[in-house]
Amino acid sequence: MSKEPRPLAGKVVAITGGARGIGRATAQALQRKGARVAIGDVDGEGARRTAGELGSGVLGFDLDVTERVSFTAFIDAVEDAHGPLDVLVNNAGVMPAGPFLEESDETAFRQVDINVHGVILGMKIALPRMLERGSGHIVNLASMAGKGGVPGVATYCATKHAVVGVTEAVRAEVGEQGIDFTMVMPSLVNTELISGATTPRGVKVPEPEDVAGAIVDALEYGKVDVFMPKSLGPLTRLSYLLPRGGRERMARAFKADRVLTEIDWDRRAAYEERITRSERSRAQEAEAPGVAPDEPVTEAVAAEETTEGAAEPAART
Repeated sequence: MSKEPRPLAGKVVAITGGARGIGRATAQALQRKGARVAIGDVDGEGARRTAGELGSGVLGFDLDVTERVSFTAFIDAVEDAHGPLDVLVNNAGVMPAGPFLEESDETAFRQVDINVHGVILGMKIALPRMLERGSGHIVNLASMAGKGGVPGVATYCATKHAVVGVTEAVRAEVGEQGIDFTMVMPSLVNTELISGATTPRGVKVPEPEDVAGAIVDALEYGKVDVFMPKSLGPLTRLSYLLPRGGRERMARAFKADRVLTEIDWDRRAAYEERITRSERSRAQEAEAPGVAPDEPVTEAVAAEETTEGAAEPAART
């Protein structure tokens, strides 16, 4: 007999990096299942605009996942509006590309802050609330880059290995106390994150909606490991059985070693510039005296925002 899916209607879900891409698609997919959804993003205006476009009670908030005050305010606001948090989707992340030795220290630090510390902070803030109630689900967006090394995004790979490792370890610590964990490991997804990248041979590039559907499926059936596309799961497990030379030959056969080294930089320029601009603005905010942390803004304000497009910031694979 097949396992019955868990109902998602009425579940309270918070999604980081939710203004666009996978985060937005996941918010929409869960909303359609009847969940009560809130999205947070460093682009607060974009989060509120997306919430207004999705409608039906979706809330949009400012969120800097690298700041405990901001992340706590986000979760508090979600619970004040929707009720106790059932699901946290740690989706926010950035992926600058380029040779490792040409990467600035600031770029490396920013990736670790967002991709690793953002996930750690989210779990540290959400889990005590979930453990107190004896239920909850953490969904951490990792990557296939967290299962191997991809030339051209070395630090990004390190951050995604960290997401896999910390998820496994925390699951081992508290997973038997009513908390479920899911690691989502997409390959290249058709978002701005892969602008200018080379498509691997024989691998379908999924859409954000495909990943969102896989996240919904994981929540309904309690899945821990989610590969996207699904075919990468068996390939990954097969690669573990091969010696190093065999794994490297397989990577070359699929052109995985060239995905982010043979880049069309003209197509990627806008994304890379947005990351740089975000780093500068964060640094300026940190230096500005007397600047209060971002305040969450709810759907009531979102309805007043214009729908004309602000530039798309760094978002997650």
